[in-house]
Amino acid sequence: MPEEVVCARILLEPGSLPRVREWAEHLRSHREDALATLAAEGVTVESVFLDAGAEGDFLVYYMRSRSQEAAQAVAERSTAAIDAYHRAFKRETWKAVRRLDLLVDLSRSDSEK
Repeated sequence: MPEEVVCARILLEPGSLPRVREWAEHLRSHREDALATLAAEGVTVESVFLDAGAEGDFLVYYMRSRSQEAAQAVAERSTAAIDAYHRAFKRETWKAVRRLDLLVDLSRSDSEK
């Protein structure tokens, strides 16, 4: 079964960049907890980029998973501290989310190499 790919551009609340950088450092310093959460969600890749410019500050989220719907359901039910931290971060900093259209997705699995 092919993985699902999602990319979204998230408009951040004005002035939230210090909180965004704190969140990123928290995830880096709690890497094992974050990776365990991704495994429980069936997520194989989650990358987040900062796009800061004149029109505002945005996060660009890229995810690959077996099922985005299932991953979201697991994340919403999770009682893990790292997930509670992430939900609070989203409430405090995310202003609007827009999914981006996937045009090309090229991936090589280990079996194809």
